[in-house]
Amino acid sequence: MRVLVTGAAGFIGSHLVEEFVKQGYSVRAFVRYNARNDWGWLQSVPCLKEVEVRVGDVRDFDVVKQAVHGVDAVFHLAALIGIPYSYVSPLAYIKTNVEGTYNVLQAAREEGVVRVVHTSTSEVYGTAQYVPINEGHPLQAQSPYAASKIGADQMALSFYRSFDLPVTIIRPFNTFGPRQSARAVIPTIIAQAFSGGEGIRIGSLKPTRDFNFVGDTVAGIITVGLADAAVGEVVNLGSGRETAVGEVVELVGNMAGKKISLDREETRVRPAGSEVERLVCDNRKARALTGWAPRYSLEQGLRETIAWFIDNLHLYKTHLYNV
Repeated sequence: MRVLVTGAAGFIGSHLVEEFVKQGYSVRAFVRYNARNDWGWLQSVPCLKEVEVRVGDVRDFDVVKQAVHGVDAVFHLAALIGIPYSYVSPLAYIKTNVEGTYNVLQAAREEGVVRVVHTSTSEVYGTAQYVPINEGHPLQAQSPYAASKIGADQMALSFYRSFDLPVTIIRPFNTFGPRQSARAVIPTIIAQAFSGGEGIRIGSLKPTRDFNFVGDTVAGIITVGLADAAVGEVVNLGSGRETAVGEVVELVGNMAGKKISLDREETRVRPAGSEVERLVCDNRKARALTGWAPRYSLEQGLRETIAWFIDNLHLYKTHLYNV
């Protein structure tokens, strides 16, 4: 099978490309064009020579259709994902996440691909109205980012219902691991804890999340994405374990062998109505449809992530807050 991965230069996308190659798939990677010919995290994938790389912009239909031509399945991860930046430029999220998803769906429809796997996010649920959160939980956009992803999800479902395009929507809860941006909470904790500073600048410690190691998320994207039983379905990927941000700080501190002092930084705190206070996944649908289940505990994933960050801290600007 020949697969196309959009957003292949990113955190999860680069891991997905790597796993596809390991499993023997023929992989085409779509990365955003830039004048430096920089392929982001994809350049760190050891099997890069076995990957066909295409450059372009998911917002441009013509180049998306060229990338889709000749592949059997499309795994669509290209998106703007930073919640803080969605407060700065909501329109950019509409153009990339909604319009970009339309381009992928329409190109896949015209090219006759056998599967489109669209990547959603647990942020579309907003603060949990009940736990664990299953796929029938109401959708509630508490940020422009979440709104754009709800729009993209509904666009994907509409192509399944209107045109019989074989679409599956994967909805991962909070993924972490090597190569993740320091904008995300676990990398920013780890990067600051191991960079030699005295304390950690952080936002709110109370929100809870369902943290999942990237290896489990990638395995779920492949397993669920290629399962015939999942066509036309929305499927959560998560551990079912609820952990507060403050607990993660303690875990990282224990693994670092030191007491971490905290400095609340208001620029890192979301607007009150925008903060998602609680997320925890009900993953029974993924288990029932495909047998997928997470293999990594939070502690195992943190140890692997910390080991990677210690070797790669020079790649991060730990003194700056990324929006």
